[in-house]
Amino acid sequence: MAELLTIGTFARAARLSPKALRLYDELGLLRPAAVDGETGYRFYEPEQLERARLIAWLRRLGMPLARIRRVCDLPADEAAQEIASYWEQLQAETASRGRLASFLVDYLTGKGSSVDDRAAMLGIRYVARSESGLVRTSNEDTAYAGPRLLAVADGVRGGAGDLASATAIEALKQLEALAIPAEDLLGALADAVDDADARIGRIAAASSDGEAVTTLTALLWSGSQLALAHIGDTRAYRLRDGELFQITHDHTYAQSLVDQGRLTAEEAGSHPQRSLLVQALTGTGGTQPDLSLHQAAAGDRDLLCSDGLSAVVPAASLHEVLAGADGPQQALDDLIALAYAAGAPDNVACVVADVVPLDADR
Repeated sequence: MAELLTIGTFARAARLSPKALRLYDELGLLRPAAVDGETGYRFYEPEQLERARLIAWLRRLGMPLARIRRVCDLPADEAAQEIASYWEQLQAETASRGRLASFLVDYLTGKGSSVDDRAAMLGIRYVARSESGLVRTSNEDTAYAGPRLLAVADGVRGGAGDLASATAIEALKQLEALAIPAEDLLGALADAVDDADARIGRIAAASSDGEAVTTLTALLWSGSQLALAHIGDTRAYRLRDGELFQITHDHTYAQSLVDQGRLTAEEAGSHPQRSLLVQALTGTGGTQPDLSLHQAAAGDRDLLCSDGLSAVVPAASLHEVLAGADGPQQALDDLIALAYAAGAPDNVACVVADVVPLDADR
């Protein structure tokens, strides 16, 4: 049997600090091979260096400790897939932050402080509708569309889900009356979402079971700039130049398995826990929405919807309706009709908006 290494020797070999090793022991991530009963001094086997070095490398990637534990306990092939999935997620988040950083740099240097004439001439035609599902006795979905704000919210059934979704939308509607310049859109929308969460907290405190939970997806306009706030499994899609893009990312357990490479998108669609949320507005301030900036273009058609539509109507059918409908109203009616044709097991909330020149008929 190989001689045990002291914590100091092991730390130098693994390029970890003794403090980090003590933390990893407490978390169950890297247990010492032996602990002196009198001094509490830790000793390690040389064979543990491989795991220690893997932990050090993954920490350099910025991977959270909980995820590192999962990677270290997986077979090599699955661990590699997990790392690749994490890196893809990190790259996407970095790209989003990069776009935000570029926007802020342009704003602070005066390059982004005005909107060009063409952008300033854009507006939207919009419709919104929320309908109860065929097997539901209550409707917790809320949809709203106005000249500068589009939003859908899906309250979690039970408790005060209906109040939570309506309250979230109501908190955002105040943005319609404010003169918000394009460069302040994201901050204003983020503040309104924080206000919505605080209001939901008050509803939860007053409810019988202490819960009030809702998803939320919202677009706020100024000129051609759009600020997007999203949390949960309500979605935003954009039809542009004949192609349909989903511009939100579901915060569900099933989607997290897809992100980790453990499920395909097709498998996630039939997963028994496909609707289990991992993020939503709960009134606790503990979760933050995805925030991003987007550029609108004349001819865009945007769809915001609850999972009562997206879970039962395939993306190809959404594309077909959005691309073929003559105006937002027809698109909205046809989409809800598809949800009902599919059995409408859940409530359905939809907003459809067309980006048009402001001199076009509203």
